[in-house]
Amino acid sequence: MRLRALRGDITALGVDAIVNAANAALRGGGGVDGAIHRAAGPELLAACRRLGGCAPGDAKATPGFRLAARHVIHTVGPVWQGGAAGEAEVLASCYRRCLAVADELGAATIAFPAISTGVYGYPRREAAGIAVATLQGTATAVSEALLVAFDAETLALYEAELSGPAG
Repeated sequence: MRLRALRGDITALGVDAIVNAANAALRGGGGVDGAIHRAAGPELLAACRRLGGCAPGDAKATPGFRLAARHVIHTVGPVWQGGAAGEAEVLASCYRRCLAVADELGAATIAFPAISTGVYGYPRREAAGIAVATLQGTATAVSEALLVAFDAETLALYEAELSGPAG
C-alpha cells in the first residue's frame, strides 16, 4: 500500500472512503466529525443512527452521501488519559479496523484524519507514529492511504514518520 501525507480538507477528497474520527454515539460533533457531517448532509446522521453506536477501537461504514468519497468509515479513537490506559492499542486498532472495513467495501483508496488528536487530546507526535506504523504493518487490499493533516504541524509530523527513523 502506498502511504502519503497531505494537508487539506478531508471532506473534499475524491477517494473511495474517508475516515471519520467519530464519537461513540456516531451523532456528529466538532472538529473533523462535524465537518464530515455538514458536508455529507443530514442523510449521514440518519445512517449513523441505524448503526447503533461504535466502540472505541472499532469502525463502521456508511455511504458518503453528498461527499466526493463513496463511503465514510467511522472510528472511535481513545481519549488521552496520560498513556497508561491502553490508548496506544485502541488507536492502533482504529487504523487496523478501518483498513479491514475498507477491504470489506472493496475500497482501493482511503483518507485518514489525525484520529484522537483534537478534543480527545492524544499527543500529535505519538499519534502520527502509531498511524504510520500501524498502516505500514497491516495487510490490506487498499492500494493508497492518505494521512490528511488539518495544519502544518501535523503534516510535518506525518512527513517525519514517513521518512523513517531520524539520526
